[in-house]
Amino acid sequence: VDGAFGLWASVASGRAALVDGFGNADSWATDAHKWLNVPYDSGLAFVREPAALRAAMSQSAAYYIAGEQREPMYYTPETSRRARGVEVWAALRSLGRQGLADLVERTCQHAARFALGLREAGFEVLNDVVLNQVLVSFGSDELTRRVIAEVQRDGTCWCGGTVWHGRAAMRISVSSWATTAEDVEQSLEAIVRVARGVAS
Repeated sequence: VDGAFGLWASVASGRAALVDGFGNADSWATDAHKWLNVPYDSGLAFVREPAALRAAMSQSAAYYIAGEQREPMYYTPETSRRARGVEVWAALRSLGRQGLADLVERTCQHAARFALGLREAGFEVLNDVVLNQVLVSFGSDELTRRVIAEVQRDGTCWCGGTVWHGRAAMRISVSSWATTAEDVEQSLEAIVRVARGVAS
């Protein structure tokens, strides 16, 4: 299961049903750098059969020293790396289960506010906004791309572009613990202002 964002829904009681059945998978992966707000290269993988992961990732070299303890280099693509787990542990420890649930729920509510505001302004929200992602079209693909570029140039907020079912879309992803309702309103105002300016 690729649960980059989605697996974190399991901590928020109102959204846990979105991941029903994921426990039946043989492996799961998620990104800690998104909702946990830790450094970018902090991915997590969980496997039912650790031996299968070791078989897939193990490398051998004459200079490797075999030890009796579990060697992390046999479970990742890298043979050496920084201690990424420290930031993940610190984030989980400081937030706690309820704090993480609150963070997930709050950012999902911010995304819902973006979707509502953009719909009310007359723009098309392309996805069902069930988590923290909003995909919006401003009309044609060309117009949507121009709006994205101008919003980025404006600098009030940053939204990227994507393609959804063959259509260009602005991708609004709300995951920062620091995002406030005021930030969302200011960003909405900027997106609507810029989009209307581009369209005129």
